[in-house]
Amino acid sequence: MTEQAKIAVIGGSGLYEMDNLTDVREARVQTPFGDPSDALVLGTLSGVRCAFLPRHGRGHVLLPSEINGRANIWALKSLGVERIIAVGAVGSLKESIVPRDFVFPDQLVDETKGRRSSFFGEGVVAHVAFAQPFCEDGNAVLHDEARALGVRCHRGGVYCCMEGPQFSTKAESAMHRMLGYSVIGMTAVPEAKLAREAEICYSLAALITDYDCWKEGEEVSADAVVQTLKANIADARALVERAIRPLASLSRRCPCARALEGAVVTSPGKASPAALKRLELILGKHAAA
Repeated sequence: MTEQAKIAVIGGSGLYEMDNLTDVREARVQTPFGDPSDALVLGTLSGVRCAFLPRHGRGHVLLPSEINGRANIWALKSLGVERIIAVGAVGSLKESIVPRDFVFPDQLVDETKGRRSSFFGEGVVAHVAFAQPFCEDGNAVLHDEARALGVRCHRGGVYCCMEGPQFSTKAESAMHRMLGYSVIGMTAVPEAKLAREAEICYSLAALITDYDCWKEGEEVSADAVVQTLKANIADARALVERAIRPLASLSRRCPCARALEGAVVTSPGKASPAALKRLELILGKHAAA
């Protein structure tokens, strides 16, 4: 039987492994949706058994649009994961949010193109509520623990997920600022959507590396992003190590844990047997809906 872990960390750019993990082993999980980004690393951090997955693969070998989100979330679900701490590098779209700040957004705008953002389809249809795309309870814990660490941070805001891998044009950056978005990144979609369908709480620590390209004299470049990212990652590791225990003990009274209740609209007799088999892990107790 595969070892279980109720909490997982998905590491973004620069965060390819977690320091201070003990009792470490790797798990290569096969999924109905293909291979995850990399082997899942299971270990103990701050007394909590957890799983770690590098979103882009170790060595950063996957573009944002190449990440197999369905395989990643399915693999974590198969280990018993109920809560995800996601870490990702983003650009700031507001003067008040500066490089090296952390943002814990509460809203999400999807500007990606053609990414597979649902487990459903091909014989079973479901529509989950997604008005609040991030777990508010989990984000509250991350924000409080970041403040306790002395990290300058912001709770709330709109994360705009673009396709990439190119950074924004000046026109795009200006448009996003006019629309009131807070940060821009490339990876929260489809992770947040798939986690909701899998009834997994998903909280995001967005690490500010740059001002996108809207601020004169502060234009984004890969080199500048990497330099700021190195400092951010040290804080992110400290945050995860500090927050993982309160998050692991946090009661799941949030809507995330019940996202599939009433969401499956396909009549039981009309559902594709192959699709039901593929979705068995995701549907769980809702399989007969």
